[in-house]
Amino acid sequence: MRPVHGWRAATVAGTARESASARTIRLAVAGWPGHVAGQHIDVRLTAEDGYQATRSFSLSSAPGEAPQITVERVDDGEVSPYLVDVATDGDALEIMGPVGGYFVWRPGDDVPLLLVAGGSGIAPMRAIWRAARAHGTPVRLVYSARTADRVIFADELRGPDGPESTVHLTRERAAGFEHGRLRAEQLSALLRPGGVREPRLRAYVCGPTAFVEEAARGLIGAGLDADSLRTERFG
Repeated sequence: MRPVHGWRAATVAGTARESASARTIRLAVAGWPGHVAGQHIDVRLTAEDGYQATRSFSLSSAPGEAPQITVERVDDGEVSPYLVDVATDGDALEIMGPVGGYFVWRPGDDVPLLLVAGGSGIAPMRAIWRAARAHGTPVRLVYSARTADRVIFADELRGPDGPESTVHLTRERAAGFEHGRLRAEQLSALLRPGGVREPRLRAYVCGPTAFVEEAARGLIGAGLDADSLRTERFG
């Protein structure tokens, strides 16, 4: 699938609150070419005085679904506060993409998947797990959030169509969640479900830079082949 170059008009076609600080924005884009799970788009907003701000956001929609992004508010940001708190149906913006060929999953990549996400890094993971599960590929998700009210896609994770998942909360204790940051021994155990090392496995890690670097080091240290690791950093 070839990327689409140049800016294109898009319209907000619906929104959904995902957490206390995150929101999904569904987009209507004339002639949308389709996308691969894990790709992203650039979003450009233009103020009345002509000032423009551009940010990149992963697509949280699986291939075949209408394009959507899931955005977590950065309080001093130029784009995310508008998308999370202000944007409404019919609002116009511009997009470029879809873009990306590294942090993606395509049918035919049938090895089991381990998805490790921190914060809004779960956005592309939703696209990947929905696409992979639709093709019968085993998926395991480990997700780290600060507090229970910041867990994105909470209903989907609890539902029958969600992946096998474990959610860690780093700043509070709550029933149904693990407490604390992911530790090296936990990452090692993820590579050995049932105590047996999975001989073929691909891992995707996405989130804030420090989280991604620590998780990647833990997985490699636990024996994951570097060629089987895909990382994407937010922020």
